[in-house]
Amino acid sequence: MIKVGIVGATGYTGVELLRFLVLHPAVELRVLTSRAEAGVPVAALYPNLRKYVDLAFTAPSAEQLNACDAVFFATPNGTAMTMAPALLDAGVKVIDLSADFRLKDVKVWEHWYRMTHACPELLQEAVYGLCEVNREAIKGARLLANPGCYPTAVQLGFLPLLRAGVIDAASLIADCKSGVSGAGRKAELGLLHGEVNESFKAYAIGGHRHLPEIKQGLDLVSTTPVGLTFMPHMVPMIRGIQASLYARLTDTRVDLQQLFEDSYRGEAFVDVLPAGQSPETRSVRGSNHCQLAVCRPQGGDTVVVFAVEDNLVKGAAGQAIQNLNLMFGLPETTGLNVIAALP
Repeated sequence: MIKVGIVGATGYTGVELLRFLVLHPAVELRVLTSRAEAGVPVAALYPNLRKYVDLAFTAPSAEQLNACDAVFFATPNGTAMTMAPALLDAGVKVIDLSADFRLKDVKVWEHWYRMTHACPELLQEAVYGLCEVNREAIKGARLLANPGCYPTAVQLGFLPLLRAGVIDAASLIADCKSGVSGAGRKAELGLLHGEVNESFKAYAIGGHRHLPEIKQGLDLVSTTPVGLTFMPHMVPMIRGIQASLYARLTDTRVDLQQLFEDSYRGEAFVDVLPAGQSPETRSVRGSNHCQLAVCRPQGGDTVVVFAVEDNLVKGAAGQAIQNLNLMFGLPETTGLNVIAALP
C-alpha cells in the first residue's frame, strides 16, 4: 500500500483528494494536516466522509510526513516550496497542487506570485503533471507540479492544433468560465452567495496567474511564439470550467474532428465528442474527465474548441491522483473510474 499524507486537507481540493483516495485500492491514508482544524475529526468537518475516514486532522509534523511514501500539498501558493526539500531528502515523493513548481523560470514565477521562491533549484527538476503530455516523465518523477485548472482545459484544447501546425499561434484567445469553488474555501466578500448568485463577471482582467503557465505549455509544442489572450470569468455555480478557445486556421483543409480524435485516442480521461455536439459542465461534474468539441463556425477560417472539466477533479485532485498512479507504476485509471453525477 502507498502511505499517503495530505498537507492542507481541509480545503475543497483537499476533500476531493480524500473522496477519491479513501476508495483507492492501493492507498493508505496516514496523515491529514491542518493547523486551524488540528484535532477535529475529518467527518466532523466533512460529513460526506462519515464511515469512510476515521482520522482527525493534525498539525504538520515532519516526523509523520517523512514516514509517508507520497505527500500531496493542497495548500495556498508558497507553502509547498518551504516543506518539499526536506520531504524529498527523506525519500518522500511530493505532488504539489499549488503553483509553487509549475513555472521553470524563477523570475517569471516571482513576478506573478509576488514572493521569493524558497527553493528555485528544484524548479528544473519538477515534472509538470499534465498526464496526456508528460506521461513518461511523470513515471520517474519525485517532485510533481500538478497543473492548474484553467491551464488543463486550455492546453488540452489547443495542443492538437499547435502540434499539427494548422493555426496562427500568435493570436490565440481563451475565453474561460469557472464556478466559484475555483477561488478556494475561504470567507471573502466577493465569494458570498449574495455577491455571485445571478451574476456573471470577468476577473483578473489585468492578467491572471495561470497565463504564464498556459503559455509555457503551449510554447513547448509550437514552432513559433504563442500569443495568448486569456480572460477568466466567474459564473454562479459551484464547480466546473468551460473554456471556449479561438484560433485562426492557416490550413483550412485539415479535418479537425479527425485531428482531435486521433490526438486523444486511447486517453481514458479526455473525451472528444462527435461532430456537432457541444459539451456541458454538468456532464463531467464530480468526474476526472475533460470533454472536448471542435468546430468551424460558418465554415470560415476560425476554429473553436470547447473544453469542459470539473475544476476540483480533472483540474486539481483527480489529475493529482492520475499522477500518483503513474509515479507508483499503477494503471492510470486506478481509483478514478467515477461517472459524473446527473442531473
